[in-house]
Amino acid sequence: MNGKAMITADMELRQHQSTAMDRYMYSIIHQWSQTLCALGFILVPLFHVLDWFMMPRELLPRFAAYRFVATLIVVIQYFVLYHTKPTRYSLFHGYFFSAIVGLCIALMTHDLGGFNSTYYAGLNLVLIAVCLLLPWEPVHSAVNAAMIVLMYVGINAFSGNAFSNASVINNLYFMSGTAVIAVSINYVKQRLIKEEFYLRAELATARDALWGEMEVAKRIQTALLPDKDRVGGYVVGATMLPAEEVGGDYYDIIEAATGENWVAIGDVSGHGVESGLIMMMSQTSIFTTVNRTAGYKPSTVLNLVNSVLKQNINRMGTDRYMTCSVLHMEHDKVVFAGKHQDLLIHRSRQKRTEFVPSKGTWIGILDDISDYLTDTTVPVEDGDLILLYTDGLTEATNERGEMYGELRLQRRLDEIADKPPDEIVRTLLHDVLEHMASQRDDITIVALRRTDNLTP
Repeated sequence: MNGKAMITADMELRQHQSTAMDRYMYSIIHQWSQTLCALGFILVPLFHVLDWFMMPRELLPRFAAYRFVATLIVVIQYFVLYHTKPTRYSLFHGYFFSAIVGLCIALMTHDLGGFNSTYYAGLNLVLIAVCLLLPWEPVHSAVNAAMIVLMYVGINAFSGNAFSNASVINNLYFMSGTAVIAVSINYVKQRLIKEEFYLRAELATARDALWGEMEVAKRIQTALLPDKDRVGGYVVGATMLPAEEVGGDYYDIIEAATGENWVAIGDVSGHGVESGLIMMMSQTSIFTTVNRTAGYKPSTVLNLVNSVLKQNINRMGTDRYMTCSVLHMEHDKVVFAGKHQDLLIHRSRQKRTEFVPSKGTWIGILDDISDYLTDTTVPVEDGDLILLYTDGLTEATNERGEMYGELRLQRRLDEIADKPPDEIVRTLLHDVLEHMASQRDDITIVALRRTDNLTP
């Protein structure tokens, strides 16, 4: 983008922000004008109680009439505000309110002796209420205050009531002082409102940019997930549901260039962006390790991946670690290693489900974990189903704090083990989502059924 285009874009952005700021101010003024009117139709008649104790009896009916008319007009104004939308003309409601209530009080000062009456103090309340409650420009506060003062002077200057210059000076001095203070405070308030608005706009822009980046990270992570419904002689069903935009769970189904078949599942501690980054490192490391080199044991794969991951975690300056199991899928057996959730295997011929413990240690804590890894061989017959999962499934809790649990999972698998793997995964995910009060951890489920009659 050249310099001229950048200047044009910047001017358009500023114009857009200025227009948005104006609409925001109109909205606030409109809303607070309703509040101002509500205060008016409550306080204006309520002050007649004070009139009853303080004013001459002969003036009470007249004052009651003033207050009734002013209150009625303000009530109508309130409903007009309620049933209309904010516009640039919303600020005139402040002027109108000041004129109606100010006129009511100015007429009362006239009847009480003009400038010699101390009832002018009620106009100070109007000044304060309107100028401080409405967040309009300071110039409007100044014009509104001048209108009230001039209305007071105009009604009382030609009333024929006797007055002293000292009373006039005193009253105007205090009303003008109230106006100056109100305008000054309104000036500061206006600046704060504008600063808050533009800060919120910047935060919204930053938020949108962040969520955009999060969406990119989510798409990258989703793209790395395998899209396979079989591996070797096994039919596959799998899903991963992150607790946040980017998850720390990991699974992969690898048909290596060497002809070997691998399945891996893992869970990085915590969840979120950092855990998702470590998950993607693990995915890349495991795939690279098994894709071009044949004959590795699962324990060897995990030890090599650990050495890479441990260095990267140190560079990141974090204390994350990862539970992970790697399975070498053979025709009549599975060889696996790594400390993760126990394998759950449903034996088709015996119609029962058994747990196979995972052994080893976590990845990313020690530089060398070879002494802690053991390869376990599990025979698999035609129709047997292997279920892999992360603790987001079994540790999901309901409102009473009850976990979904391994026993519940085992019983549910016994009930649905004859279904296709993808349907088993969907059913288990639905069950745990129904069980949990809210999702606090990533959930991953992988089901693999050995099927001897798979067509190429």
